[in-house]
Amino acid sequence: MKKGQKIMTLTIGLICFVLSYVMFMQFKTVEETNITQIESMREKELSESLANWKEKYEETLIKLEQTNKTLQEYKQKRELNQEASELLNEELIQAKMLVGLTDVKGDGVIITYYNDENSEFDRIEDKNLIELVNELRLAGAEAISINDQRIMNMSDIINIDIDGEPFILVNGKRVTSPYTIKAIGDQKYLESSLTTKTIGFITRHPNSRLEKKNNIIINKYNGEIKIKYANQIKEEK
Repeated sequence: MKKGQKIMTLTIGLICFVLSYVMFMQFKTVEETNITQIESMREKELSESLANWKEKYEETLIKLEQTNKTLQEYKQKRELNQEASELLNEELIQAKMLVGLTDVKGDGVIITYYNDENSEFDRIEDKNLIELVNELRLAGAEAISINDQRIMNMSDIINIDIDGEPFILVNGKRVTSPYTIKAIGDQKYLESSLTTKTIGFITRHPNSRLEKKNNIIINKYNGEIKIKYANQIKEEK
């Protein structure tokens, strides 16, 4: 065998040996690898991934619960504010009704009170109307008017005489006979109080008559209310 052929044969043999050795080592590595360990690693990764997702889910669930709680609180506050607003509005309406700043309607009585033309000594004066208003209030009247002038706590009823002609001012407005006094309240109690023998206003004033009436309308006070001397007392904190 020639020298060149020998070198070629040795080279090929060496290459085959190296390839065989590499293949042998790869097979040995595969055989020595723990398949269970690989599966364990995969299971561990899956478990960690699942744990991460579970943690994110729980965080999201907590946030959702917090959001729902916040929304519920906002809803309750809104309802409370609405209830408070409605309550304040009702109280405001009641207050306006009591002081005479709103038109009102209800059952009650109407008294017609007129001067006796046959007697100059039985002319109606401011004190007579004030007396009637006080009796109506004591009888529980919730709203009163004289010739459509709403009577309030601060209403003035006074005699005026101009050039020998007497007349009466109610809330600064001139009113004349016949005087129509409207009162809303319990009809039976108003009637019995005013017609009681010897002491009732109607009994003592024959130039007056009383009529029970349903759905009486009493207009609101149209004047200007001014508080000059009274001041609100501020509460100390």
